[in-house]
Amino acid sequence: MAGTRSSRPGGGHGRGGGDPIVYAVALVLIGVMLGPVLYIIIGGFRTNSQITTDPAGLPHPWESGNYTGVLTSDAFWRQVGNSAIVAGATTAGVATLGVMASYVLARYRFRGRGAMYALFAAGLMFPATVAITPLYILVKNLGLVNTLPGVILPQIAFALPTTVIILVPFLQAIPKDIEEAAAIDRCSRLGFFWRMVLPLSVPGLITTGILAFVNSWNSYLLPLFLLNDQDTFTLPLGVQAFASEYSVDTAKVLAFTSLSMIPALVFFSLFQRRIVGGLTGAVKG
Repeated sequence: MAGTRSSRPGGGHGRGGGDPIVYAVALVLIGVMLGPVLYIIIGGFRTNSQITTDPAGLPHPWESGNYTGVLTSDAFWRQVGNSAIVAGATTAGVATLGVMASYVLARYRFRGRGAMYALFAAGLMFPATVAITPLYILVKNLGLVNTLPGVILPQIAFALPTTVIILVPFLQAIPKDIEEAAAIDRCSRLGFFWRMVLPLSVPGLITTGILAFVNSWNSYLLPLFLLNDQDTFTLPLGVQAFASEYSVDTAKVLAFTSLSMIPALVFFSLFQRRIVGGLTGAVKG
């Protein structure tokens, strides 16, 4: 027993010896990822002369005029509103349609079920870039060019495969006994869906909703092709338009860019635990 006790601390110490290396590598990776973000945010507090003289230096003195100029701009808040509408509507549509489609695929047995699930899985390998030209023609024929619904509907369609792949394991993990007990209590299939399926699939819905929101907020290619009126621009397009208009004012462009990406960063940071928890539940299911 004594030998066993003495070997345990040594074994633990041996395993812990590799921790500094792991932490060092992790810190380097974090620095590589956060470095550009911090540079953009801090650069917004500098002047153009400071950036030209010392591109890697800190602001001296700190200038807040770039940020206040952007925050008092009507165009910026209009683009924030457009992005919020597009991202919110996309998230709601993805969650609603995704849980309905996933419920059918997870709980019912019918001919073509496997092919339908495989079709959603294949959608993960079908980027929007490939379909951008026929998609533009379709949206144009529907009269939705230069409108926010013209962006929302395709984003819902492209986000559905990920949603279905994540939600199906959640719904498959619901015990049959619960459904049978609900049927004995004369609960209809629709009632079972509303009263039992939706509450039990909340972790998966939160995960897919966060992913859909962040992807929609950061979407650039699809709005670029479908939106030509600046009144309908989302923030990614607004950054491009602002950078073109103020191409010689680097500090102001950095301030606009940092303000446009902060909402998505904050939103993702607040709910990252939900994403990990939802994906873990999907794997276990």
